[in-house]
Amino acid sequence: MIDKEFLPEGIQDVHILKYRNGDSSIVTDYVAEEVPLQINIQGRPVSITMRTPGDDQALALGFLFTEGIFQQFTEVREVVQRDENTVDVIPEDGFVLSETLFSRNFYATSSCGVCGKSSVDAIAARSRYMPVPKVPDVSYNILTGLPEKLSGVQAAFEKTGGIHACALFDTQGTYLYHAEDVGRHNALDKLIGHAFMAERLPLDNHLLLLSGRASFELMQKAAMAGIPVVAAVGAPSSLAVDLARQNNQLLAGFLKKHGMNIYHAWTAIH
Repeated sequence: MIDKEFLPEGIQDVHILKYRNGDSSIVTDYVAEEVPLQINIQGRPVSITMRTPGDDQALALGFLFTEGIFQQFTEVREVVQRDENTVDVIPEDGFVLSETLFSRNFYATSSCGVCGKSSVDAIAARSRYMPVPKVPDVSYNILTGLPEKLSGVQAAFEKTGGIHACALFDTQGTYLYHAEDVGRHNALDKLIGHAFMAERLPLDNHLLLLSGRASFELMQKAAMAGIPVVAAVGAPSSLAVDLARQNNQLLAGFLKKHGMNIYHAWTAIH
């Protein structure tokens, strides 16, 4: 059994009764933590999201960027972890915050990044980086090789089997960074938050890999960050396909070593 002191952040050990082939035994299993994070701006709550602890500051900034509240990191003076479940973002002096921001319904469960929004209109944020003027050429072999590269760095998934991941690659398939979370939208906010802090946006020469399905909110967040190519191990939703077409993003689904489905911009594949 692994010593608790050496468990990765965001993972808990639990004792379970395990049945296999008619036999049972008490064993130690590992599960992803799911706890609330409150995101404040200048001490005032903006959002509560159910997440896996870790990369909380990146998660907060990625969320605030993909919601269109901040446009660039220079607008942020400080990011403070008030306690283990609260992050406070302090804007630079002179940054104007609309009072309507604090009345918006931003509660989100770990399974849905837009569940708290009151209408489809409220989630259709627009990106200054879209539509994509030209989708970069991408090799078929590079795309089909991405899942194996992601699986090689998914420590939390390997331990729990119950966590989502997304990864960023350059157009040559070089792994750059990944993030994991019990919420797929949180994982992407963490990844985009790191790029936001590093002032690397837009990510217009990058590929995004999603470990699960491609839903509307993930395509929207990718669009906000200027990502032109999104590949998912699972299926896309109809709204995800619509958004990819609207923004001229390459969208691939059912990505496996032996193939994939391309839903838009397939002429960029070579």
